[in-house]
Amino acid sequence: MSSSKSVNKPGLSVEVLRRCELWGDVPGDAELTRAACAAFQAASGAKNCEISLLLTSDEEIRALNKSWRGKDEPTNVLSFPLGEGAHDNNPQPLGDVVLACETVTREAESRGIEVGHHSAHLVVHGVLHLLGYDHECEGEATRMEDLEVAILATLGLPDPYDFKFDEKR
Repeated sequence: MSSSKSVNKPGLSVEVLRRCELWGDVPGDAELTRAACAAFQAASGAKNCEISLLLTSDEEIRALNKSWRGKDEPTNVLSFPLGEGAHDNNPQPLGDVVLACETVTREAESRGIEVGHHSAHLVVHGVLHLLGYDHECEGEATRMEDLEVAILATLGLPDPYDFKFDEKR
């Protein structure tokens, strides 16, 4: 497995960790970092922050989902916000976004979209969760989805909600 650290856009440091060989190099670290930065820039006024993106397996995300959410099943993305950190010159850790390879790949294939596009969408979705966005009620879901669509458009990616699919959001 590989790990890369990149600073992209002023104010945000993104570390991409690959813990599942099935991911290969698709999506690319640069594409995921761009998606994370776009979400951060669109939704946050914070400066000098850092996040980690963990690309893992269904097995590992299932264990995390069971441990943290009480759901004994894999999911496509989980976000773990770290809350308020120190406000000095050191980067403030925002949290971690975790994606599961098999679920993400299966969803992308079932919708006829590129794994990289779907992964970028899930990174945007996860980063918005780190920044306090949620989709527990219809109004919040609409606000979050509208922001996701706008962010993805700035990256030249299609509206992920144009596809008809059964997904637990």
